[in-house]
Amino acid sequence: MKDQVIPKATAKRLPLYYRYLRILNNSGKQKVSSTELSEAVQVDSATIRRDFSYFGELGKRGYGYDVEALMNFFAKTLNDDHMSNVALVGVGNLGSALLKYKFHQSNSIRISAAFDVNEDIVGRIVDGIPVYPLSDMAEQIKLQQIDIAILTVPAESSQPIVDDLVKSGIKGILNFTPARLHAPKSVLVQNVDLTNELQTLIYFLHANSQDENK
Repeated sequence: MKDQVIPKATAKRLPLYYRYLRILNNSGKQKVSSTELSEAVQVDSATIRRDFSYFGELGKRGYGYDVEALMNFFAKTLNDDHMSNVALVGVGNLGSALLKYKFHQSNSIRISAAFDVNEDIVGRIVDGIPVYPLSDMAEQIKLQQIDIAILTVPAESSQPIVDDLVKSGIKGILNFTPARLHAPKSVLVQNVDLTNELQTLIYFLHANSQDENK
């Protein structure tokens, strides 16, 4: 890989490319062009070629890309050849839904532990995942070598939990709460604000409707 920083927009598209390459490989396809990839993933071919250029020469002019080789390259780039244990903190409605999700698009992601304060579910196995009390969080994170946590707790209680996660050695947090969290620079926090995404979608729908009526 070239010694340079990969833009965040490019990094976010890599799993999309990887998923489609897996589909192509499973169907027996041996090569693919940037145009074919573009039509499948709805990203223009110039952007795909620019994204791939950050990683060196991945294809051959006039041939395209070797599907299996490119898939394996992105598997290593995305650490999909290494199992990552993930903790889920907060087994409410959203947390329960995430426990049911089997992360079928990756061979390497597994929620191995969940944590909650609800005594009705603590100590139980929910969708194959053991639910521990928050008091056991630090111990289990170390025992299970968990680096990533998914946060689906009420916003008002999120920051103290983040502080505990950081102390326990968590390196990345996927934040589903509306709170903007404070964490050391060494801990990556990715925010998933469903309300914000819906409001953005509604805005664009409204704006497009106004343009059509002009």
